[in-house]
Amino acid sequence: MKLPVINSFLFLIVLGFFSCKEETVPKPASQLRLEYPAPKYTELTTNCPFSFDVNTIAQLKNNSCSYEIQYPKMKATVYLTYKEVHNDIDKLLQDAQNLTYKLHTLKADDILEQPFVNPNKKVFGMFYKVGGNAATNALFYATDSTKHFMTGSVYFYAKPNYDSILPATQYVQDDMRRIMETMKWK
Repeated sequence: MKLPVINSFLFLIVLGFFSCKEETVPKPASQLRLEYPAPKYTELTTNCPFSFDVNTIAQLKNNSCSYEIQYPKMKATVYLTYKEVHNDIDKLLQDAQNLTYKLHTLKADDILEQPFVNPNKKVFGMFYKVGGNAATNALFYATDSTKHFMTGSVYFYAKPNYDSILPATQYVQDDMRRIMETMKWK
C-alpha cells in the first residue's frame, strides 16, 4: 500500500510544479502605425501657364504641362492634367465630374464635394473626397473658366483598403488641397 501513496504524492508534486506557471495570454493583433514627416512646400514654377506649391518629399515628372507627383514611401502618385480652354469649358467640367461619379460610384461608400473659390487668383474648382475602397480617394479640378483647366487625382499602388491607407490618403489629400489653394494662372 505504500507504493500507491508515494506515487500519488509524487504525482501531485510534479503536477503542482508544472501548473504554477503564469497563464499564457495571446497578444492582440497590432496595427502598423504610418507616420509621415510634416509637409514642407516649395513653389513649382514652370514654363507652363500655372504655378503651385508642391511638397518637398514628392518626386516630380513633367510631360507637356501634365505632372506626376510621386510619393514613393506611400506608393502613391498624384496625376495632374492641364488643358487649355477653347470654348469647351462645359465639356471639360462634365468630363471631370463624370470621371468622379461614373468610375467611382460602384466601389465608393460616399463622395464628398468641397467647392473651392479664390476670386483674387481666379481659381475656381471642386475637390472630391471619395470614401471607401475606390481606386482613387481624392480628385479635383481647377479652372479660371476662360483659358485654363486642370484636373488632379491620386492613385495608390496597393489593393484598395481604405482603413489601411487612411493616414497616407489624408496626407496626400492635404497636399492636393494645397495645390488648389496655391494655384496661380499666368
